[in-house]
Amino acid sequence: MTLPLFFSDPLFILLIGVIIVVGGIIVLQLHPFLALLLGAFAVAVLTPGSAIEQFALDKGQAPAAAHALAAKSIGERIAFEFGSTCGKIGILIAMAAIIGKCMLESGAAERIVRSMLQVTGVKNAPVAFLISSFFLGIPVFFDIVIFLMIPLAKAVSMRIGKNYLLLVLAITGGAAMANSFVPPAPGPLFLIGEMNIPIGMMMAGGTLLGLITITAGYLFAVYVNKKWPVVLRDSLDARLEDIKALAAKEDFQLPKLWLSVLPVLLPLVLICADNILKSMLASKTLVVKSAFAVKLVAVIQLFGDKNIALVTGGLIALVILAIQKKGSKDGMTTFVQAALMSGGGIILITAAGGAFGGILQQTGISSRIGEMTKDYQMALIPMAFVISAVVRTAQGSATVALITASGILSGLATSSHLEFHPIYLGLAIGCGSKLVPWMNDAGFWIIVKISNLTEREALKTFSPMLVVMGTVGLIVLLIAARLFPMV
Repeated sequence: MTLPLFFSDPLFILLIGVIIVVGGIIVLQLHPFLALLLGAFAVAVLTPGSAIEQFALDKGQAPAAAHALAAKSIGERIAFEFGSTCGKIGILIAMAAIIGKCMLESGAAERIVRSMLQVTGVKNAPVAFLISSFFLGIPVFFDIVIFLMIPLAKAVSMRIGKNYLLLVLAITGGAAMANSFVPPAPGPLFLIGEMNIPIGMMMAGGTLLGLITITAGYLFAVYVNKKWPVVLRDSLDARLEDIKALAAKEDFQLPKLWLSVLPVLLPLVLICADNILKSMLASKTLVVKSAFAVKLVAVIQLFGDKNIALVTGGLIALVILAIQKKGSKDGMTTFVQAALMSGGGIILITAAGGAFGGILQQTGISSRIGEMTKDYQMALIPMAFVISAVVRTAQGSATVALITASGILSGLATSSHLEFHPIYLGLAIGCGSKLVPWMNDAGFWIIVKISNLTEREALKTFSPMLVVMGTVGLIVLLIAARLFPMV
């Protein structure tokens, strides 16, 4: 009887899933889409119905709904998780692919790059990308920052002829840290509610810690860029010959700067406006009374939806491309088709990664980790870090890691015996949620496919960089909690 119990242990199931996915991609050279689906299938086969039912109950579902989920076939459960992930990111990826392709083809990306380099200089371009992505990552989702900024990294790298990996790591590192530290990102927003941390304090503390950790990440990125340089590769949505041709153009042949930034800037403004509006309405800081105000709020909420905002940006990018290509024999359909072919592959792989992570969650891995750590007698800040890191590594989502760890530690955070402010626990959870991104993380696949890095290159550079930033953050928090307990 012990063997079946062992086989149904979430930790054993996780190990099997890791072996299949990592081994399939790196050792057997399987396509990531296939390896991830095989991993999801193996995990689903090993997961008992009782674990699935308990997972659903823990998520707040009614007993009947939990029983219905457990009764679904393996294929149905995998397809549901696949479709759920696709529903979250499908439109975003497709429109981001169109925006990126149109900005490169029209010369808008080249115009932005030239203007930026005039201000920062070639030497400081990676630092500019790092800081920009961090502050953009506060109000905007991580994946949107990646979608919109990687095309600029390609244009900069083509212009200066080096440092492509450094530019990619600067963008991803900056956006990643903002995503786990600073509200109104979803994870930190949930965390401050669970742990009774004032939102203003979390925003200030998260920003300060974020700037320290991205500095450490940047130094690591400089090192790996020298050790394992990555050349800018040819791809369907960003052909090198096209980028070279644009780099050779005179300034008057490129779109105006204000028009060039519009496909990126307008979606960011719309999404930020919607987030600010939601926050003000929820806190009753803003009370809508007049008919005009009601209509204005409705319009902002409509266009501030991330999907609609990206569609708007895509349409503007297409208009700019049409203006620049006026008189050209190449039709718009060719460019859109190339962008969607590239984006379609990314959607499939990312959705398969979401399916693998979703099926892993149904094993009860988060609850298993919670049971293992509830009586662990170590210092609270390192414990918060470890719990969050283990959950992130196990199931792939930084947001789920934040939610799980804050749920486990919320009672301790509100204890009157705590010798430091709960913000240190919250930020420690945020640091731990950065460890370790790999194949079960949809964000990992977005970065790999948008940047054209190989899986091996990302595992050698991007994943360790986040480990470095998370660990540095933990060390800073331990020192700060000792020197400035704020209680």
